Amino acid sequence: MQRIRSGSRQRMAENRLVQSLVAKKWAAVLVVMAFLLGKAMILEQLAPFAIAYFAVIYFARKDLIRWIAFALVAGSLFSLELRTGYIVTEMIVFLLIQKGLEKYEHSEVAYAPFIVFVSAFTVQLFGYMVNTELTWYTLMLTAVEAALSFVLTLIFTQAIPVFTLTRKNYSLKNEEIICLIILLASVMTGLVGWVVQNISLEHVMSRYLILLFAFVGGAPLGASVGVITGLILSLADVNAVYQMSLLAFAGMLAGLLREANRLGVALGMLLGSSILTVYIGNQAQVIHSTWESVAAVLLFLLTPQTAIRVIAKYVPGTQENVKSQHEYAKRVRDITASRVEQFSEVFRQLSRSFKQITQADEKERKDDEIGHFMNAVAQQACDNCWKRKQCWDNKFYDTYSYMTEMMSAIESKPSLGRKDVQPHWKKACVRTDQVMEVMKLQYERYSSDRHWKKQIQESRQLVAEQLTGVSQVMEDLAKEIKREGHELFLQEEQIRQALEELGLSIHSIDIISLDEGNVEIEIIHRYTKGFDECRKIIAPLLSDILGEQVAVRREETSGRGEGYSTVLFGSAKEFEVETGIAGLAKNGDLLSGDSFSTAQLNNGKFAVAISDGMGNGERARAESSTALEILQQLLQSGMDEKLAIKSVNSVLMLRSSDEIFATVDVALIDLYSANTTFMKIGSTPSFIKRGLEVIPVSANNLPIGILKEIDVDLVSMQLQQGDILIMMTDGIYDAPGHAVNKEMWMRRVIQEIQADDPQAIADLLLERVVRQYRGELQDDMTVVVARVDKFQPEWATFRMPGLTRIERPRTVS
Repeated sequence: MQRIRSGSRQRMAENRLVQSLVAKKWAAVLVVMAFLLGKAMILEQLAPFAIAYFAVIYFARKDLIRWIAFALVAGSLFSLELRTGYIVTEMIVFLLIQKGLEKYEHSEVAYAPFIVFVSAFTVQLFGYMVNTELTWYTLMLTAVEAALSFVLTLIFTQAIPVFTLTRKNYSLKNEEIICLIILLASVMTGLVGWVVQNISLEHVMSRYLILLFAFVGGAPLGASVGVITGLILSLADVNAVYQMSLLAFAGMLAGLLREANRLGVALGMLLGSSILTVYIGNQAQVIHSTWESVAAVLLFLLTPQTAIRVIAKYVPGTQENVKSQHEYAKRVRDITASRVEQFSEVFRQLSRSFKQITQADEKERKDDEIGHFMNAVAQQACDNCWKRKQCWDNKFYDTYSYMTEMMSAIESKPSLGRKDVQPHWKKACVRTDQVMEVMKLQYERYSSDRHWKKQIQESRQLVAEQLTGVSQVMEDLAKEIKREGHELFLQEEQIRQALEELGLSIHSIDIISLDEGNVEIEIIHRYTKGFDECRKIIAPLLSDILGEQVAVRREETSGRGEGYSTVLFGSAKEFEVETGIAGLAKNGDLLSGDSFSTAQLNNGKFAVAISDGMGNGERARAESSTALEILQQLLQSGMDEKLAIKSVNSVLMLRSSDEIFATVDVALIDLYSANTTFMKIGSTPSFIKRGLEVIPVSANNLPIGILKEIDVDLVSMQLQQGDILIMMTDGIYDAPGHAVNKEMWMRRVIQEIQADDPQAIADLLLERVVRQYRGELQDDMTVVVARVDKFQPEWATFRMPGLTRIERPRTVS
């Protein structure tokens, strides 16, 4: 354990060291960017970049604010028009306003653009007023520069956090990518005017930037970077307006040749820049542009692959971004599964603590209680007796035997009187009547204590079982969370390739589970209105490559944008259940005390449930509906059937001190095998109609909510295709009256019904019962009919040439 802890501390120290080095590297990058932004200008007289960058850094990396301010001032000293005084004054005004807001606790990054606007506008306006140059033109320039600073602050707020390690995820929105490109292009304007051997550094860096993004994001991103970079560079240098079209065309060609790796991207950029330069410029410009492109290509080829991967992580749709998202999701999944397993173990330990009292402990506790009982009787009846020493010292075993016999007699007959006193008791004890009265009084207390201790023990046992059930549910949940994601890449790509060969536009495929009988695949694709590709093409294709029937479970509009649809495909069950319900309230009332429920559970079972509350009306319906709702939720969570019934019983017992109860009749139909489990608590028999044969299903249990501890008997039966299950409340079953064999009468009535549709059977049976009652409804009546049939897929599978079956991964144990 000590080694593990020391190793963990060492890894933590190494991680902190790596984070420190990375933070220092990005700090240096931010300082260099500040230097170039301090030098950058627009239209040779506007400098809106410095104050915007300074303001955002103040909130993002306040620890670097002095270095950033120094770098901005140093960069301004190299600008074409000396603006150092204005920049320094704007930063001072910004800090004064910000400190004032901090004093009143209103310091937020949302206020930064407004503070920047006020700082830039007031300083520029004051400068023109001092120099007596205030005209309508200078006033307009002041407003334009302040407005540009305002907009750039908003842009830098989105872009700078990429360099400050404040983002936890590796996914940028399109707007954030555009802001990042604008920031980088703004930095490049600081290179305007720097020339080495007739090669402009801003042109080299702008084309290098295009190569990087075109290689990472393809033609759309390459062209976008070209347009934005060219636009900002043309604002910094009016003689370079043609650079916008040149860079956009070069970025598009570079992105189109991305499949040929770096050399293809480099060739595309060289072709794009050369073609437009030949068309626009003279021979000297063509040569200079070519050398600038070659320099950019050399930088691009020398760029480490790790750096390109870092950039690709931020661009949506790239393999690196998808992989990082999967890795992040896997980490979250593993952490969540670990937490759930810990909670599961906690509940398991709590359950064990409640079960620690064994039978031996119980016997020992019972002996101790009898001993305390005897001591209390002896203390009250024998302490003042003159024969006490003779009885309890000289004849202890005989006296104890007589007392035990007397206690057994009182236990069997609490109203024991003088005439019931045995002669040998009187012979052995001179105060038999007094001992008997004291013993009867103590026995009442003893019985009351035993009764409450038994209830506590039963409650403890129920709590232990419930904790075990919760622990098992959480353990199953942890296993579900651990189900594979990244190891199913090959299967996902196989499905994508097969679907795209059919001409379908697939956005993403996410395989949740490939377990046999429990397949779950989520596909986001282009939804074409009027064509149901999901049921007609995708589901049959998945059925073929998986080797089992797959059907559409859910289809909804995707949140990824207009025209996309999210579809969940799952294993089609071997059987399907069709239901019908009919019911009436007592005396024609609107509200019946009966409740029913039909639902498909997550474990591949179909639940048909019916409950009859005590009496009728709103109170009875509340009790019956509560029982069914709680039971359905517990079964849906995966809890054991018996434990779910006991939990519902305990809930109903605790809900009210009144005498309330409800019957529960549940049939759980396995949709894979049609094996059905019946849980009948105080309910009437159910009937299975199989052709001309009618099979009753019954059990003898009290309704739930009466006793603290109930016995749950589960009855299992194998249903067959075409079987009809009929469940009813006692209002239906008691229709023939007490003088008639109800079961035989109901079997005959069901045999006489010739319909096959569940709803028709429910309506005909209810009509027959109403006629039996002659229209006078003496109780609430509800009947639920379920028909079990083989599942028939709407569309058959089809075989695609050359398509192989998907290899299923091993199930997580």
